[in-house]
Amino acid sequence: MPRHWRAPLSFLFSVFVLPLCTSAANSFENTAIVRTVELGGALVHVTTTYAVKALEDGSSVYTIALGEQEHAHTSWLEAKLKGQSALLPLEDFGYHPDSGVFLYTVELPKALDTNATANLVVETVQTHATFPWPEEAAQKDPQSLKYILELFVLSPYKTAVQRTKIRAPNPQVHSFTEPEDVGFTADSVVTKSGATITYGPFHDIPPSAAQDFVDAKQKQITVHYSYDLPILEVTKLERAAEISHWGANLNIEDKIALHNAGPRLKGHFSRLEFQTQSYFGRQAPHMLPAINLLLPAGIHSAYFYDLVGNVSTSHLRTAPSVPKGANSNSFSLLELRPRYPVMGGWNYSFTLGWDSPLADYAGYDKSTGKHIVGVPIMTVIPTAVVDEAEITIILPEGATDIDYFAPFPALKETITKHITYLDTIGRPKITLKYKELTDKHSGTIYVTYKVPFRAHLQKPLAVATVFIGLFAIALTWRRVDTRIRRK
Repeated sequence: MPRHWRAPLSFLFSVFVLPLCTSAANSFENTAIVRTVELGGALVHVTTTYAVKALEDGSSVYTIALGEQEHAHTSWLEAKLKGQSALLPLEDFGYHPDSGVFLYTVELPKALDTNATANLVVETVQTHATFPWPEEAAQKDPQSLKYILELFVLSPYKTAVQRTKIRAPNPQVHSFTEPEDVGFTADSVVTKSGATITYGPFHDIPPSAAQDFVDAKQKQITVHYSYDLPILEVTKLERAAEISHWGANLNIEDKIALHNAGPRLKGHFSRLEFQTQSYFGRQAPHMLPAINLLLPAGIHSAYFYDLVGNVSTSHLRTAPSVPKGANSNSFSLLELRPRYPVMGGWNYSFTLGWDSPLADYAGYDKSTGKHIVGVPIMTVIPTAVVDEAEITIILPEGATDIDYFAPFPALKETITKHITYLDTIGRPKITLKYKELTDKHSGTIYVTYKVPFRAHLQKPLAVATVFIGLFAIALTWRRVDTRIRRK
């Protein structure tokens, strides 16, 4: 799972470093922990604010702990100080078998002296953390989801007060867990106000990133709530970006396998029921009739087809190109309407592509003689998660000194050859593979390379050589007498 932290350390390094992290429990104290969970469909956004106090001079490395269940669903993790936008360095120390938690360290920008405080904000995005309940629904039925999480925020430090706020998309919450024998509180364990459910406050919690605490005190809570939007998953995304210097063009093509992860359709699909719901504006929440996608400004020659052929039930509103360096929120809007409404449990695979002026994405560094091209990782489908993604960047033939910079590490990276028409030795192809991508992963891959002058002549010379060869063969054929004559 790609996350916004550095790659895991080796096992040998972890063996020596992890005991040091555990012994650092005396460095800080949590004066307060507030966790806010924003419930959604395929994605759940969690923001945890740690109000920390240093217990000794020079405290600069804070340790975060995630339970096994939370870690399994976490696809993105970042940390920053409250009120600031700059992200703090994160280090992944992996699984700690003795305590049964996953540990990460955050390096504060400035070491804290004794009794100094700081507010640390940790944001995570969870994928596949919700599931439809009931699992099947008729075409006109509403849609409800369940979300399961652990009651206490684990931490290797003592916590003075802690609470968890769960915000549903609307006040229609069917049920939520009211745990018993929790301890750490003399008040009501859980309260509900509108669409917000609050667990806590809990007071004087000892260091909880330990297996003994998890076994004795940790509890699971479940929230059953109504959700009025389709739950979208992209099971497979294949993006191919082809850079052409001859045409001054960047072609991007996406092959998307879309899945509606809502409750499975009970019974048969009724076209009459669908038309009735559309007429009265009361479409079922687990039905996907259309998707609106924000594409880059300045695109042209867009195409959209599925396994049957071209799909004409879509509309593209293009925006003019934005000068490089300009701060603009200008996008082209694609109103994409599949051939049929995608119901819960249904799939829809399609291909979407377009051309863009290369000047909108490329630059040239005179000092190094390298071209610089930025390729977006993906087109964000609102509220959707991408289970698997394969990003391919095809460079011009003859490109050398290739380097690339991804906003976060890939699971697999390769550089191979791609051969197409009019190619001689093939084009360099960069392939990056990812899993569990969310809207937080909508970054840009920057590729740098050189194209020698002879590489620009390679294609015309190849075409000229082919034509000269054909003319030579035709000329030779005309001069050879192939007729059969009697002696």
